[in-house]
Amino acid sequence: MTQIIVLPHVELCPEGAVIEAEAGKSICENLLSNGVELEHACEMSCACTTCHVIVREGFNSLEPAEEIEEDLLDKAWGLEPNSRLGCQAIVGETPLVVEIPRYSINRAKEGKK
Repeated sequence: MTQIIVLPHVELCPEGAVIEAEAGKSICENLLSNGVELEHACEMSCACTTCHVIVREGFNSLEPAEEIEEDLLDKAWGLEPNSRLGCQAIVGETPLVVEIPRYSINRAKEGKK
C-alpha cells in the first residue's frame, strides 16, 4: 500500500487525511474509498475537471498526463504546473501529498448546461 496525504480542505476534509492507497487505482478512486468525497461529476470518465487535484509531493512518480487530460486541465480552476485530474492519475508505489483546490467547476451541480 502507498500512502496519500490529503492536505486540509475546508469542506471535504477539514483535518486533512492520511490514507493507505491501493497502487494501480486512481487518486480519485483511492480518496473516495477512504471517505474523502472528491467531486467526480463525469463518473471518472475524463470528461470534466471536478476531480482536479494538485500533487504537492510525488508528482514526478505519476505517469504523464495524456492529451485529453491536459486539454481539460486547461479549464480547471486554480490550475498549477503539478495539477492532475484525480480520475486519471494512477497511484504507484511512491507516497503522494495532494491538495484539493478550494473550488471546482461543476456545471451539473451549478445547474448550467
